[in-house]
Order: sequence, then structure tokens, then C-alpha cells
Amino acid sequence: MKLESFDDVHASLQKNRDRDFHLLLGNGFSVAYDPKIFSYNALHEFIEELEDEDLSKILSVVETKNFELIMQHLDNLAALIFVFDGGHELLEKVEAASKKLKSSLLDAVQSLHPEHVFTVPEEVKACAKFLNLFLNRGGSIFSTNYDLLLYWILMRAPAIDHTDGCGRDALNFEPGIDPADIEYSDLYWDRNKKKQNVFYLHGALPFFDAGSEVVKEEYTQSAYLLENISTRMDKGEYPIFVTAGNGEEKLAHIKHNHYLAHCYEQLSEMTGTLVTFGFNFGEYDTHIIEAINRAAKNGKKEFPKLLSVYIGIYSDEDKKHIEEIQHLFKVKVRIFDVNTVNLWGRT
Repeated sequence: MKLESFDDVHASLQKNRDRDFHLLLGNGFSVAYDPKIFSYNALHEFIEELEDEDLSKILSVVETKNFELIMQHLDNLAALIFVFDGGHELLEKVEAASKKLKSSLLDAVQSLHPEHVFTVPEEVKACAKFLNLFLNRGGSIFSTNYDLLLYWILMRAPAIDHTDGCGRDALNFEPGIDPADIEYSDLYWDRNKKKQNVFYLHGALPFFDAGSEVVKEEYTQSAYLLENISTRMDKGEYPIFVTAGNGEEKLAHIKHNHYLAHCYEQLSEMTGTLVTFGFNFGEYDTHIIEAINRAAKNGKKEFPKLLSVYIGIYSDEDKKHIEEIQHLFKVKVRIFDVNTVNLWGRT
């Protein structure tokens, strides 16, 4: 496959004015900002430092820093214990360890973040310019990241025309009321669903499942966002968060949450061209490839549909990987060097 530069991608974007261009962000997007904060190794080291006896045993036996794989091992072990009647006590211990690992992973993501939005440097302007290449053309942004980085960038760059689908209800509205006296509800998802162009495919820290509603946590006059998220987590509430399992298991989780299901459906219905940044299409990402193929109408001659995918790669190893899995895509696949994207304005 020919390795292109982002200038080539941008030229295609400029040439095809009648086509939507969408963006899919993976963990590499956050790692590019600061690998010390957002890498899997950083999360692994955080959990090691907790010195939790059960988690330490798990990490010592399963020699990997891939938390998805670790949690899949625990799920498989729990299933085997149940099938072979290995004992209720052991089953409870394994399930508790799995729950503790998921909780610790969330705690790690939360703890490793910059304290609040104002510690994110001015380089976000360059990132906002990059995001606008897609949003200003009628495209959407899809992210598989759980962290707050994209959220913070969108907050810091008011020129970006975006919505994550959330809005408020007026609690005491009546004809003639002074607008200053209107009281509003929390931010609920789906109030602006028709305008939504930012989708968190695997959930994210600010989004909480409140039963019949999805609530988005936010800044208040008295507390930063992470403080409010911490308050909810201390109460035993956890963000919408898909991490464990293979692609099939992730998709099952997604379909059982109406927010995640909607985001996934939008990915499956996109048209035009998809550009990826920091997403490696690993063995646990088959559900994303499936959505891309659905958007491409599985290669059939039906329009409108997804016509092509530009996959950003970092290395020769990445290039080889995409060449090996290229046959899985029912759409034209091209690759570009993500190192040619001046994402944070540092070069």
C-alpha cells in the first residue's frame, strides 16, 4: 500500500467538496497529547501502585498491560467456574476482582488527568483547527476514548460548531416568566440528538446512565468537572464505559445502552470518507470494522454510502498490520503517516 501524508488527505478533502469527511479517534489521539498521562502503561503503573492484593495477583499472572485482555480472561474464568461448578465462593471472588479492576481503571483515568480544563495548554488551538476540517464540512467526530481530552478541547475552542446531543429541560417555564428566573434541569442526552455530531462510541467519563436518562456531568460554579465526577463515583455511580471483551462482546454491551447504540448506529450510517487518527484496528475492534462495512453497504453498489477510509499509521509495523487486515474492509482503504499531522502545533 502507498503511504500518503496528511497533505494528501487534505487535498482529497478540498477536492471532494460534495462529500462528508468524518473523523475516528482512538487512544493514539490522547497519547499524542501526553503519553505519560494517557498510555496503557501509565494506567497499568497506577493500578500497580494501589498495592491491592487481588489486583497484584492478577497482574503478576497475566503478563500483559492490555486491560481489555485481562478483563476478558477474568470473564472467561468466571464462565468456566460456573459451567464446571467450581464453587460459589470462588466465582464471587473472580467477579469481584473483575469489578474492582474496572473501577480501578476508571479511577486511574480520572487521577491521571490534568486537574482541569485550564491546565490544557494553548496548543489546543491547533487541534481545534484539525477537528474543524471535519465538522465544518458536515462531518462527525467519533471517539473510542474514555478520557476528557476531546471534551476539554471542544470547550476551549468555541469556534467549533459541535454538539454531543445533550441539552436541558426548563423546570418552571410558563408564559411571561423572566428568562433569568427559569430553572433548568441537569444536562440530559437526546435533547439535541438530531444535531449531534460528536459521538463517544465506548462512552466517556462525563456520561452517566441514570436509568431512563443519560446524564452528562459538567462544571459548576463551585467545582471542576473531575470533582463532580468523583462525587458521583464515591456514591457508587459509574460512567458509561465499554472496555472489556472482544468486538462481539463490546457490541453486545453497546446495544444494551441507548446512548451507545445511537452512537454506533451513526457510525454505521455515515457516508463519504472516514479518516482515522490513533486507532489501530486491533483484534478487539471487529465491531468498528463491522460498522464501517455497514456504512459502505458491504461493498454493494448502493448510494449514498461510505466510499473510502484513510487509516493513520505510525510505523512500518502499523503499515504491515493494515495490509494484513485490508481484506476485512468492504471499502477502499488508504493509509497516511499520522506524524505528518501537526495535531498540537508543536512542530
